[in-house]
Amino acid sequence: MNEHPIVIATQHLSKKYEVPVLKDINLTIHAGEIIGYIGPNGAGKSTTIKILTGIIPEFEGTASVLGFDVRKEPIEVKKRIGYIPENAALYDALTPLEYLHFIGQLYKMETSQIEKKAKELLRIFSLADYDDARMTTFSKGMKQKVLLIAGMMHNPSILFLDEPLSGLDANAVILVKEILTQLKRDGKTIFYSSHIMDVVEKISDRIIVINKGEMIANGTFTELNAQSNNSSLEKIFTELTGNHEHQSVAGEFIDILNN
Repeated sequence: MNEHPIVIATQHLSKKYEVPVLKDINLTIHAGEIIGYIGPNGAGKSTTIKILTGIIPEFEGTASVLGFDVRKEPIEVKKRIGYIPENAALYDALTPLEYLHFIGQLYKMETSQIEKKAKELLRIFSLADYDDARMTTFSKGMKQKVLLIAGMMHNPSILFLDEPLSGLDANAVILVKEILTQLKRDGKTIFYSSHIMDVVEKISDRIIVINKGEMIANGTFTELNAQSNNSSLEKIFTELTGNHEHQSVAGEFIDILNN
């Protein structure tokens, strides 16, 4: 039994557009957990995160973060969390320092603290030589590094990451994995959505699989592995989501190329 306090909770969380996107999602996440939240495209991962971060206000059921009702108190939630999406409005006419100063002000950080942290964190991500360059010239990976810094600079107690490794080079991916591991040691809670299965497998305390808006698995990698008798998260995922035809489809693709 986890003795740490519950920091994220949903009951019967559902969301519908023209069709249901989320169906009766019930989550209980404790402080200090790294949660790997995985599923196929369109499964409802990003919708879940956008609800929990107060970005999508209309949904059925209940959701709370750090004891705050996400529907009624979204600003209180946003003050206390970090959110790193795959794609975001980066205001790339700004320099990284200008952008991070803007973000720091939103979180009411002191100006001296913003400047100190921004420069040091840009250095960590090998962007020190570009801190005064307009981000219109940046690659996707460079922009993603700035987004990572922006999401963590205010040292939030909960971090929501939606495909945070998109566009990063191998060294940056390894660095982010280690940062997340050490944040957990500091008691931070991390809700992590990614298609990179080996990363999810290695860093997650618990893995939640969602498919077609429904939660179909919830447990440690060891528990999921025992249920399916598969050696990797990729194989477990394939079995759970019903996608067993990758080999034959790939073969069909090659046949078309060769004809």
